[in-house]
Amino acid sequence: MTEPGNHTTMPTTPRPLHRSLHRLPSLTRLIALGAIALVGLPIPGATQTGEDLGQDLVIDSVEALPRIRVAVPPATFGNLAGAFRTAGEDTERTLRDDLELSGVFAVQGPTELSVLDLSGDLTGDFEQFRSLGNEVVVYVDFKQEGDRIVLEGRAYDLASGQSVLGKRYRGQVDQARRVAHTFSDDLVQMFTGEPGIALTQIVFHSKRDGFQELYLMDYDGRNQRRITGHKSTSGFADWSGTGDAVAYLTYFSVTPQLYYVDMATGQKVDIFGGGSLNLSPSFSPDGREVAFAHSTDTNVDIYTCARQCSSPQRLTRARGIDTNPSWDPDGKRIAFTSDRSGQPNIYVMNRDGSGVRRISFDGDYNDGATWHPSGTQIAYASRRRGGFRIVVTDLVSLETRILVDGAESYEEPSFSPDGRRLVFTAKRSGSSQIYVINADGTGLMQLTHDGSNAGPDWSPRP
Repeated sequence: MTEPGNHTTMPTTPRPLHRSLHRLPSLTRLIALGAIALVGLPIPGATQTGEDLGQDLVIDSVEALPRIRVAVPPATFGNLAGAFRTAGEDTERTLRDDLELSGVFAVQGPTELSVLDLSGDLTGDFEQFRSLGNEVVVYVDFKQEGDRIVLEGRAYDLASGQSVLGKRYRGQVDQARRVAHTFSDDLVQMFTGEPGIALTQIVFHSKRDGFQELYLMDYDGRNQRRITGHKSTSGFADWSGTGDAVAYLTYFSVTPQLYYVDMATGQKVDIFGGGSLNLSPSFSPDGREVAFAHSTDTNVDIYTCARQCSSPQRLTRARGIDTNPSWDPDGKRIAFTSDRSGQPNIYVMNRDGSGVRRISFDGDYNDGATWHPSGTQIAYASRRRGGFRIVVTDLVSLETRILVDGAESYEEPSFSPDGRRLVFTAKRSGSSQIYVINADGTGLMQLTHDGSNAGPDWSPRP
């Protein structure tokens, strides 16, 4: 694990700029591990602009807040050689990528800065960085200490010339990317007051090895690895709010059962497997409870229970099918899908099952609610004009607008912990892959390529 070494943080005035839930089986596919389209990028009160991304994906995007323009000149590598030099170069690239992906910074790297004649004199160099519109400069120096690589990072406010952050990070060679992620997150916190997300992970399911198992990857798609081995059909993973466990559905015992993976030990722990049907696990934000769809006879309702339970508590009792529960970020409400009105729609209730109210009224099939981190809006899939569009509904006004439209299927969204990014499944021409996009509609990036992949869920911050 990366160790922050001796470090100092210089006094400054932080510049303010600016969890996640799921995607579960549709009502018409309760047994099959299929999914429906759902993507949402709501920010209250933002100006809306339309943008085409690719041939068939249309995002009704929010207008982006201005990014801080940061210069990151070439790093110095001191005494690094061999594997240490390679790790240092990868760490340097990772840091620039992290800053750009944060949504906070607009990065100028060595290519953009090559037009400058830098001398090493800070006063003169600062003026040159400012001439390209930069507001901050970040210097990175590497060296080797025994079996560890050391990153020394410094950030300066170019307007005042004052140091705003100075830290040293140490780690083994195979932890070099984590060193970069840690420094990046510290820079984001310095300028926004909120930690970055570079140390977060994304869980998903994949058939790349023949069976559908759970996999984990870094937030940028790197370091993909399998975390279950049931040799069956497993999926619909959902992180606990504390990041210590991932709940999921598996068929390895023939009937659908709910388990969770202890992320510290890798142990697979039984949550609940009674009755005839168990679906759609959703951890409460505190990680103590799980909401899920359950049936003991012919009716499917929403239940909650502790991580391991024998007698779950029934929350819904209306005629029809209730499924796909989704806890709000505060743990006080649960959104779910129900066809009690004749067609599937989104409802919200208190965590004890009281206060049920319908929030979707347009479209002939609404399913798969996912909460914006603010807790004021819900995004979900809505079938209109013959296809699923992604819409968002304000929970106070019930105003609804279409966010994502397209010729094919865009499904299973999960917000990053800061709400600036969204990961989702894209199904194009029979292929299912995982993509990520910025909340302002920019930066569409494919994260998976090997086999068929779906069902992403973004972890909380570590």
